[in-house]
Amino acid sequence: MKKLIAVFTVFSIMAFGMTSMSWAAKTADKGAKEETKVEEQAPEAQPEATAAPSVKQVETPKVDDNSTTADNGLHSTLKKKFAEGGPLWMTMVLACLILGLAFAIERIFYLNLSSVNTNKLLEKIEKALKEGGVEKAKDVARDVKGPLATIFYQGLSHYDEGIEGAEKAIVSYSGVEMGKLEKNLSWIGLFLALGPSLGFMGTVVGMVQAFDDIEKQGDISPTVVAGGMKVALLTTIFGLITAIILQIFYNYILSKIESLTNEMESATIEFIDILAKNNK
Repeated sequence: MKKLIAVFTVFSIMAFGMTSMSWAAKTADKGAKEETKVEEQAPEAQPEATAAPSVKQVETPKVDDNSTTADNGLHSTLKKKFAEGGPLWMTMVLACLILGLAFAIERIFYLNLSSVNTNKLLEKIEKALKEGGVEKAKDVARDVKGPLATIFYQGLSHYDEGIEGAEKAIVSYSGVEMGKLEKNLSWIGLFLALGPSLGFMGTVVGMVQAFDDIEKQGDISPTVVAGGMKVALLTTIFGLITAIILQIFYNYILSKIESLTNEMESATIEFIDILAKNNK
């Protein structure tokens, strides 16, 4: 069940990312076509005496168009800036965000499913030990999902070796289950660092592009430098956005793991005390 949820989450995020990328590419093509049309119409408007009225006729429907107002939202603005930032670097930054979110959401699902009511579980196991012995207590632990129930089951399985044997099994399997809780954290940390790094690399590439344009034109006018500077700034912005989003998820996951670890340590101590009382 957890794997199905994780796979569905990954495919949903990737589908959203691919839709955004295709929309951004279409926006860039549409902008290029509009610029081409403007360049083709500009020479024809110069020899005419009625140039001013014709410009008004072109601008009037653009002001009254309802789609222009709808495109002023934050979502459409981000897509437009994504297209202007360059397909190579922006796609890699977006890939880091999508993959990082996929691993983060998978961890959140796993950690939430790993949470159990420790007090009720301890009460059920203690009651089962008194009424039906170790086998009944093992059935109770087997029916509950999560790392804590697994640790209790292993401790009950080694109960015939004495309290010391059960305690060693609990300590050993506690380390194994804590390692499972921290699974995939390294991947989240990788994409957390890689996103802004790719953004800064795009910044350097954009600056190099700006200097190349200056060298070709022999001029430092804003028009010459604007293209490379726009790529440099936009890649940095999207890289930082990726880092901020993943950092929030990463810290939440760390706090969740810390909370579960503290609960497991406290519950295992109480569980050993219950085994010691039952042994007496």
